[in-house]
Amino acid sequence: MAEIENKTKRKKKTNRTYIGGQAVLEGVMMMGKTCMATAVRDPDGEIQVEAKRLKRGKHLARASKIPLVRGTVNLITSLVRGVKTLMRSAAVYGDDGEEAGRVQKWLAEKFKVNLMDVISVISAILGVVLAVGIFIFLPRFLVGIIPRIDEEHWAYYVLLGVFKLVIFIAYLAIILLLKDIRRLYMYHGAEHKTINAFEYGVELTPEKVKECSRLHDRCGTSFLFIVLFINIALISAANWAVFTYVPVINEVKNRILRFLINIAIELILLPIIAGFSYEVLKFLAKFDNKFVNFFKAPGKLIQKTLTTREPDLEMIEVAIAAFNKVLEMDADPSVPETEFVTGGILSKMLAATKEKFKKSDIDESDAEWIYSLVLGIKRSELTEERMVTPAESKKISEIIEKRMTGRPLWYVVGDTEFYGCTIKVDERALIPRPETELLADYAVKSIEEGDKVLDLCTGSGCIAVSVAKKCAQKRVSVTAADLSDAAIMLAKENAKLNGVNVDFVQSDMFRNVRGRFNVIVCNPPYIKSEEIPLLQKEVREYEPKIALDGGADGLDFYRQIAKSVRSYLARDGILLLECGEGQPEEILKLFEKRDYAMVMKDLNGVDRFLKIAF
Repeated sequence: MAEIENKTKRKKKTNRTYIGGQAVLEGVMMMGKTCMATAVRDPDGEIQVEAKRLKRGKHLARASKIPLVRGTVNLITSLVRGVKTLMRSAAVYGDDGEEAGRVQKWLAEKFKVNLMDVISVISAILGVVLAVGIFIFLPRFLVGIIPRIDEEHWAYYVLLGVFKLVIFIAYLAIILLLKDIRRLYMYHGAEHKTINAFEYGVELTPEKVKECSRLHDRCGTSFLFIVLFINIALISAANWAVFTYVPVINEVKNRILRFLINIAIELILLPIIAGFSYEVLKFLAKFDNKFVNFFKAPGKLIQKTLTTREPDLEMIEVAIAAFNKVLEMDADPSVPETEFVTGGILSKMLAATKEKFKKSDIDESDAEWIYSLVLGIKRSELTEERMVTPAESKKISEIIEKRMTGRPLWYVVGDTEFYGCTIKVDERALIPRPETELLADYAVKSIEEGDKVLDLCTGSGCIAVSVAKKCAQKRVSVTAADLSDAAIMLAKENAKLNGVNVDFVQSDMFRNVRGRFNVIVCNPPYIKSEEIPLLQKEVREYEPKIALDGGADGLDFYRQIAKSVRSYLARDGILLLECGEGQPEEILKLFEKRDYAMVMKDLNGVDRFLKIAF
């Protein structure tokens, strides 16, 4: 592989790219001109990608183009973005599937705070404190304990530089003892290999990318090394000049006060150092010759010996996923952002999903159903605060993603509860509506021992199956008919699923039905043809039109029933119908020869059901 790497080094770069990145916990972040993408392999072994558009204010965008200033701006924004990215990757690879601990539950219930967020913030603060302590205070403390050397002596700054360099390298070497850091450095190598592969025109496959070098000119390690050398030179010169030629400072004799002045000078000069170092790194990255390579060598040596490790193919696959996402989004502004699937606080996640549905004109109650189904709780219990685990969140996200395509929720879920039965649903039939449960209930209450029942326009078979199940002790026989072969197949699956016996007949209304029945129940298509285009998108585009369209006035199927029903009803038989709002009066005119009729309301107080006796 070293031989192949050398060949790559000798080749000229065929592609120029602004894309750079960093390693994160079990993943890689890549950033381009307009976006950033972080790819992480989750505990299930799947690659999750979170992609965001870069939102830079006008002033920040201008500052990012000014030489020297842009180095400081990029350093600060990179640090902030880097910490946030690390927190997000930690959330993906955090504890999964375990019951939330007492502290986590307490934080969620009392303060609506995620324990992982608290830990991440504390870790970031401690990281800053340790960095200042180790790389600013410690070198000066070590030099300060050496007798007869102060800030006016040239040896003070030579030793200060040596200590800074030794501490920096020692720090990088010591943290290598940690297993997580070694894996982080392997992902760092994967990041470099991927960018190198693209720049040298190598196909972005794990096997091909693995053959590329894990060292890169624009690495942050090289930047830090350049910062360190410029820091040593500039800070040493500035401190020496201030303590030697500024009388006010020169007269300060208190060692602690002189120590603090020394640190203040370094902190003040840090933005200048960062800006100058950025320009140096940018300049060096443009050239590839022996002279420039001499200056690149220290940074690459640290990359090779300390901050990168040879990655495996799975790590490279993660890096490629992040890189390709950035390429895609930079090339096409219409590509949507994506988010990691992580655990979180129920109320916040539910509110975010409702807002997402609202923007897409999706019923917000669907969000409640999704969380209720996945978490295994009632919708009324969604107000009780709790943590949603990453595994639960993943299932929720999968359903949300499918629902966002416009496909009806219950088709996405695959089944629904109907009058005590689990009914499988898909595009072969209409999704059973809640009000239809009342029609099934009226049928069950009208059925007597040994009755024969016919369910016309059975669709998913929800009425036939639920009646057969509820009336199992009454020794009733249930027949279900529908014009659609696909619907009959679905209805048969539901009968088997619920363990009931139903006779199914493929029939255009009564045409293939034989015999007489004590109870005939029917929920036929009753939407006016001209109103079909006005229905909700998920109904109009996904549910079968044949089960919706009731003709010009919505009454075509009621006319067919009125014409033939008396030939299929037993003596004292009952016909139960569901209809649309405002239709009962017109439908009753079709059944003039009847003994009596009742109009019954649905849960919203709308006249919805007819009970007709002959």
